[in-house]
Amino acid sequence: MKKLSFFAVALAAMVFTACGGNKKAQTVEEQEVKSFEQEQVEASVKMHLDSLAASVAELKQLPFVREGENGLQLTEEEKQVKPDYLADPAIADNAATLAEKYRMISILGVDKRIAALYDMPVDDYTNAITKLISETADPAFKEATNGSTILEISKTLYDQMEANGRINFYWQLVATSLVEELFIATQNTDKFLSVFDDDAADKVSYRVVLVTDAVSRMAEYDPDFEPVAKAVEPLKVINAISVDQLKEQIAQAKEGIVAARQALVK
Repeated sequence: MKKLSFFAVALAAMVFTACGGNKKAQTVEEQEVKSFEQEQVEASVKMHLDSLAASVAELKQLPFVREGENGLQLTEEEKQVKPDYLADPAIADNAATLAEKYRMISILGVDKRIAALYDMPVDDYTNAITKLISETADPAFKEATNGSTILEISKTLYDQMEANGRINFYWQLVATSLVEELFIATQNTDKFLSVFDDDAADKVSYRVVLVTDAVSRMAEYDPDFEPVAKAVEPLKVINAISVDQLKEQIAQAKEGIVAARQALVK
């Protein structure tokens, strides 16, 4: 199995516990015909996100991560200190609009995966995600459970949500996942950046710039995307060509990233 960095667990795609059942998906109102410009922006977002995920996946394995029989595992020493920054599954109750429900699914999906790695209870995450998925009535989640890898799940979600007219919510999922993963990284920057060299810092920073720009442009066509576009605003300071610069820029962006994440989970 190809080794992935701890970052890539959540950044490459979201890991969801999709609910089963036979509830028929509700029909989504047909979207207006997209302009050529909007289609180009969406294509740009996907290309840059895929490129960012690929760059992150090329990083060396973090020293506290091991490849086990069931995939990535943390060392026993790392699991001794449980993360206290994961979102409370109860935030699912705060989601009122459809866009908010997708964003909550993304945040809780990332945090559930992190909690599982630390051998923390995940039942509340599972129940919250299942409830949210049921409320979205999006059949793409059920289809995604057939994927055996993170990347297969992500591709299935993209294909299915594009086919059923919900591709705009796919961007909500992925962009929110990026914000959550970066929020997690800010909790211990030195630890997470230990696998970066100057070349990796340059490549990843460049792709973050491209993603940030593309995500910001998405809000011009989808008002529901505005909260996510605002959430990536702090990342605009990132444009490093060395590890030292990347550390400085993440430190500069930390307060904004934390605030943006808090705004998404309110």
